[in-house]
Amino acid sequence: MNLHDWIDELCDVLDIEHEVDEALVLDLARDAAHNVQRPAAPITTYLLGYAAAVHGADPSKVEQLAGQASTLATSWERPADAPDPVDIDDPIPDDSAVDHTGDSIEEFED
Repeated sequence: MNLHDWIDELCDVLDIEHEVDEALVLDLARDAAHNVQRPAAPITTYLLGYAAAVHGADPSKVEQLAGQASTLATSWERPADAPDPVDIDDPIPDDSAVDHTGDSIEEFED
């Protein structure tokens, strides 16, 4: 079974009639996976599908939206292997010599 057959069968299962531009979707998924991070690929293509539904699935509008999403992905400033700027790499103090017997979580809550 090839990709086109899979798409035909999937459309039957989902009870939809739609022609899919496989290259457009795969290019967008590649751009998101390589420039943002791998999990961005399915989320990006899902959101493109959602946008297509919102905009009446007009093929030219879908192509425009895919182009805008691809431009966003390829211009993403943090490549997939970049560390998250929110992550803090502070050293964890060694308190192995401290006796925590009797400590409770409530003591540490605000």
